[in-house]
Amino acid sequence: MQVPGPFEYERATGVDHAIGLLDRLGEEARIIAGGHSLLPMMKLRLANPEYLIDINDLAAELGYIVTDPTLVRIGAMVRHRHLLESDDLAAVCPIFRDAERVIADPVVRNRGTIGGSLCQADPAEDLTTVCTVLGATCLVRGPSGDREIAMDGFLVGPYETAMSRNELLLEIRIPVRHRTSSAYAKVERRVGDWAIAAAGATVTLRDGTIAAARIGLTAVDPDPAALAASVDDVLIGEPPTEEVFSEAGRRASAACSPVSDARGSADYKRHLASVLTIRALRTAAERVLNHPALKGN
Repeated sequence: MQVPGPFEYERATGVDHAIGLLDRLGEEARIIAGGHSLLPMMKLRLANPEYLIDINDLAAELGYIVTDPTLVRIGAMVRHRHLLESDDLAAVCPIFRDAERVIADPVVRNRGTIGGSLCQADPAEDLTTVCTVLGATCLVRGPSGDREIAMDGFLVGPYETAMSRNELLLEIRIPVRHRTSSAYAKVERRVGDWAIAAAGATVTLRDGTIAAARIGLTAVDPDPAALAASVDDVLIGEPPTEEVFSEAGRRASAACSPVSDARGSADYKRHLASVLTIRALRTAAERVLNHPALKGN
């Protein structure tokens, strides 16, 4: 039976206490909330922290979802289950419900948090793509105070974020855009598994054409600059048609660099990237067109 190496355990009683512990204990300290990513890594000795700082008591401070007319604020301790079940969140960001329906299983969704998912920075993690296509920013706090980090710059590499070792993620902030909706599509080997490939999209429609759009891909090593160029060159100013979406899917596939592994060949993953991009764009556009409240904003 695999077990983690030895570690010291601290239980934070508040945000400032957690930050103080991070600052005092140094680089060998790790935050734990749900633990569904960190604990398996510790059992495999891929992570060997000397200290674990449990922040589950911070759920009262950081377990909120607030939807205002111009901004959605999600506390870092919000569990996957609450993201799935929030009707207010689904009304403005339906991509969250799309993604949460295909993330793991009820046991994981009951304990895992959005903050833990983002800070794990796993390249195959769904909510990173979701928050990126929504144009989210992350509010973090350290001994020097608060600062915001755009999702575009939050991840600096696999399992690495732009946060300092003594900073704590507090909330995710998502701007609410008029005449805009979103969607997520994923293919996995079995229910709740990591993605073979997945795609997220946001679409803004004005006067029958695409005024703004964004594509994000999961688990296929996309080139962000190439993805952004494909959106600008193919979608902006065009009607939301299958022909337009198909070309965007083709270019999204070309912007990927997947590897062949047990989940599928690189060519298969590129094919999925194209198909799922088309599906996400189509669904996001249909949601704008089919909801008068979105069209009229």
